[in-house]
Amino acid sequence: MNFEGLDPGLAEYAPAMHSALDPVLDAHLNPSLLQNVELDPEGVALEALPVQESVHIMEGVYSELHSVVAEVGVPVSVSHFDLHEEMLWVGSHGQGHATSFFGPALERYSSFQVNGGDDIRQIQSMENGILFLTKNNLKYMARGGLIIFDYLLDESEDMHSLLLTDSSTLLVGGLQNHILEIDLNTVQETQKYAVETPGVTIMRQTNRFFFCGHTSGKVSLRDLRTFKVEHEFDAFTGSLSDFDVHGNLLASCGFSSRLTGLACDRFLKVYDLRMMRAITPLQVHVDPAFLRFIPTYTSRLAIISQSGQCQFCEPTGLANPADIFHVNPVGPLLMTFDVSASKQALAFGDSEGCVHLWTDSPEPSFNPYSRETEFALPCLVDSLPPLDWSQDLLPLSLIPVPLTTDTLLSDWPAANSAPAPRRAPPVDAEILRTMKKVGFIGYAPNPRTRLRNQIPYRLKELDSEFDSFSQVTESPIGREEEPHLHMVSKKYRKVTIKYSKLGLEDFDFKHYNKTLFAGLEPHIPNAYCNCMIQVLYFLEPVRCLIQNHLCQKEFCLACELGFLFHMLDLSRGDPCQGSNFLRAFRTIPEASALGLILADSDEASGKGSLARLIQRWNRFILTQLHQDMQELEVPQAYRGAGGSSFCSSGDSVIGQLFSCEMENCSLCRCGSETVRASSTLLFTLSYPEDKTGKNYDFAQVLKRSICLEQNTQAWCDNCEKYQPTIQTRNIRHLPDILVINCEVNSSKEADFWRMQAEFAFKMAIKKHGGEISKNKEFALADWKELGSPDGILICPSIEELKNVWLPFSIRMKMTKNKGLDVCNWTDGDEVQWGPARAEEEHGVYVYDLMATVVHILDSRTGGSLVAHIKVGETYHQRKEGVTHQQWYLFNDFLIEPIDKHEAVQFDMNWKVPAILYYVKRNLNSRYNLNIKNPIEPNVLLAEASLARKQRKTHTTFIPLMLNEMPQVGDLVGLDAEFVTLNEEEAELRSDGTKSTIKPSQMSVARITCVRGQGPNEGIPFIDDYISTQEQVVDYLTQYSGIKPGDLDAKISSKHLTTLKSTYLKLRFLIDIGVKFVGHGLQKDFRVINLMVPKDQVLDTVYLFHMPRKRMISLRFLAWYFLDLKIQGETHDSIEDARTALQLYRKYLELSKNGTEPESFHKVLKGLYEKGRKMDWKVPEPEGQTSPKNAAVFSSVLAL
Repeated sequence: MNFEGLDPGLAEYAPAMHSALDPVLDAHLNPSLLQNVELDPEGVALEALPVQESVHIMEGVYSELHSVVAEVGVPVSVSHFDLHEEMLWVGSHGQGHATSFFGPALERYSSFQVNGGDDIRQIQSMENGILFLTKNNLKYMARGGLIIFDYLLDESEDMHSLLLTDSSTLLVGGLQNHILEIDLNTVQETQKYAVETPGVTIMRQTNRFFFCGHTSGKVSLRDLRTFKVEHEFDAFTGSLSDFDVHGNLLASCGFSSRLTGLACDRFLKVYDLRMMRAITPLQVHVDPAFLRFIPTYTSRLAIISQSGQCQFCEPTGLANPADIFHVNPVGPLLMTFDVSASKQALAFGDSEGCVHLWTDSPEPSFNPYSRETEFALPCLVDSLPPLDWSQDLLPLSLIPVPLTTDTLLSDWPAANSAPAPRRAPPVDAEILRTMKKVGFIGYAPNPRTRLRNQIPYRLKELDSEFDSFSQVTESPIGREEEPHLHMVSKKYRKVTIKYSKLGLEDFDFKHYNKTLFAGLEPHIPNAYCNCMIQVLYFLEPVRCLIQNHLCQKEFCLACELGFLFHMLDLSRGDPCQGSNFLRAFRTIPEASALGLILADSDEASGKGSLARLIQRWNRFILTQLHQDMQELEVPQAYRGAGGSSFCSSGDSVIGQLFSCEMENCSLCRCGSETVRASSTLLFTLSYPEDKTGKNYDFAQVLKRSICLEQNTQAWCDNCEKYQPTIQTRNIRHLPDILVINCEVNSSKEADFWRMQAEFAFKMAIKKHGGEISKNKEFALADWKELGSPDGILICPSIEELKNVWLPFSIRMKMTKNKGLDVCNWTDGDEVQWGPARAEEEHGVYVYDLMATVVHILDSRTGGSLVAHIKVGETYHQRKEGVTHQQWYLFNDFLIEPIDKHEAVQFDMNWKVPAILYYVKRNLNSRYNLNIKNPIEPNVLLAEASLARKQRKTHTTFIPLMLNEMPQVGDLVGLDAEFVTLNEEEAELRSDGTKSTIKPSQMSVARITCVRGQGPNEGIPFIDDYISTQEQVVDYLTQYSGIKPGDLDAKISSKHLTTLKSTYLKLRFLIDIGVKFVGHGLQKDFRVINLMVPKDQVLDTVYLFHMPRKRMISLRFLAWYFLDLKIQGETHDSIEDARTALQLYRKYLELSKNGTEPESFHKVLKGLYEKGRKMDWKVPEPEGQTSPKNAAVFSSVLAL
């Protein structure tokens, strides 16, 4: 409220506002209020006393309920109803004292000093405390009086109002020409908004505007985001007293300028916020000083005068003198007014320190939903509880003991006590191992096994739980075994990439993978499925048939998986990344609905069960691949990804491989039987409920899960209602690949596996008798006796038999009565029953274990997923030129050969089975495994742009003609530009060095290919901008030339295509055998997600490079060798690709086509000497020339 326009009679109360009170009765105070009131020497009332003992309240009509004294003779400057509890807060004028009252009875709750001498100008309640605003101070205090923070403003500030915009942001305004924005979390000023009209004394907020009331009589409406003035109302010519906003109406009261000065205006100015104009002013019968909307039944206004008169009226109607009532203040003036959130209570504060509560019901509530108020505990000293000495656990501290200087009984003499300090814990073995000593001081890198600057003490000498499992080691291989990581084997631990300044270039992947098979990088979002991608890749029919698939769908998982399989085929041990596959995976709505898309934080912390997640992913990917490959043949009505049944599974190759045809029978107790045919792509293990600890073969549990029988409620057409039915499942046709989800999701299933493994171990001991060795060490002479003619070891070791329940092979037979026989199958059974191929004619099939996916339980990292895969002969023949089969462990980019028994050993303490893959013997002979490249040359021909606004004048390339199709060995200049999807995550070490935790995630935004020979050499034939649906956090315009809007099909003027379309063009060029010329192509191909043979890459960054020297930028090379000034303001991929081609021509010229390396070495030495002198900076050009200005570019511009 603006105090400048108050009644001049208030001046006679100035001594009472600013000086100490005398212990005598004030002349203006009503003596009836001070009956039985005791005054302390300072003259302040010791407690608030009600004026009347009983008041009759009429329902629906506001009447006075209570009046109390806050501070005798000290005016009340502000009142505020607490928004969270049933409390009323008041502040004093000139004393800086705050008092709170509880409930409608106005019982004094707390009273404390807020500021030494300034008046409290506004109060705002929050969840944890109360905000108090004084002239130049903002204080946040608990409801009991404890200070939470004290924010001191500039001494020149004169604050009058505050506004809480949200739970943590506050606006503070006053008589100066700005408004401050303060963050309550950090208690710091975050913004300073300039105000054109100074003197903001009242602030309000709606969902459309901030409203600021000025001392000049204006009300300004400001934007919620920018705080700019949108509208302004000139309400009064003198000054503004108060205003309020409700719905589409703004009502204000104030003072008008007269010849004698300011006079209170009895017309309320009302404004319609829809049309932003004034409506008919409302004439009232009191001198308005305060007003509030009280929207109970209607949008009525409460208008209050300083003399205590209150009138209710409608803002668009006429005021009725009969609606006036009198507050009867003790002093002559009302100083403050507030309305509770429930609109059931009104609070008035007068100039003599009295607070009046008016309500419309005898038992009002201040808020619709108030929380319970916490009261101080009563003192227990005067009423001590009786103590029972027979109770040993009774705390003797209940007895108050006086302070004494005598020796207490509990003070032991020094002879009977000795100090025993805690022993410091031993230094970590990893620190001692890596320590380097300089003099007597040792230096070692931080192994990061404990919290920073915190060393836990061992409270017990033998504390078995002291081992720290806080974080995985930097490298899981190549170091000595740490004592506290004994449970999880090194090769099974989660592997991480250590990034340096060069990114991945100096990371030794060969240390983790000494094979020629390709691993997968784990740092991409949702890369938890890497192990399952490897399983699908090493299924030879799946690998071949997926690569033969190609469709027009932009985000097709089958196409993207085929591209990824092609990369794995080309790789010679280098890791690949499934970024494009996972990008398409994230766009599928069913994947998000199934909870398969994890946030980065959840994936890093291991939230949720990875075992359940990968099993859901397994079901989803088989269903999605079946659907994608089905659409190529015949469109199906089914589009779901979560189910396991299909109308027809034989239309796709995935259906032929994985589909199992079944009959589902429902037998009602009335005898009615319903049979329907269906199919499924995988089975889920169903474990028996037997609690007696019975021994089960895996084949028994598998048969029970396939031929599932269960009792459920189902609809019976015969009974015409839901009835208990027996559901049974019979197999009509067995799949070629049997996929099993283990569903070991609780300790119950884990205990079952553990118990069955113990039974299997005991049976194996009995079967082999005393022939089992303690370990796997055999003398050379014993091999002939222990081995079979085929080289198969007959006598295993004890370690190989532990934790094994899973068979390597199972035998399944279809019976004549639609039954199924399942049994474990060993190599010895083949001698007894004959070859499996011969029995297939009689419906007998043998399935061999091909892969197991396991969940590694590691409390330090949240766990991980790895796969054991039996790699077949065809893969070894292609990669290594040998013909044999071998089990491997695939742990992201870690690949290691393992013993076959390790693939079926599951220590349920840390290694839990999740998915099993069994394949029919001789599976490869049933399918055509020839891969026909589905990419045709017409992908390079002209195509339409996705951009709606692209015109022919904007075309920057000429597509290839049929007579220009590239041949083997042709040169193609290539350059790509990128945008950032996720920023880099790094930490700053204590020594000042930066460590990259997770690199930035890039996405290709523009790809350019230029002709490398012929009459049109240097003219681009591909210049595609890649449309993206993902959020771009940084367009990197300075380095990429990409601007916001270039990748948006609605507003872009560029040639916009999908990533898949451009990817097919590059794949065709790679497959045809062209040679790519560019600068820094390794990173370009990595982000595009392409694997290019090394003999097809001519990278100028390495052609003009000396060993152990720095890499040189394209800009400097172009200036030094070609006298070209490129990359002036931004990068342009056409310019960069053409410059790289010219540099390659220059390289051939200087090195005489590579025949004179010594002379070229001298050229490089001169290049590096010049670079050092110039500090590798190109001098600023006077008139910049670039390949863009070349005559060859005119043909492109002429399009």
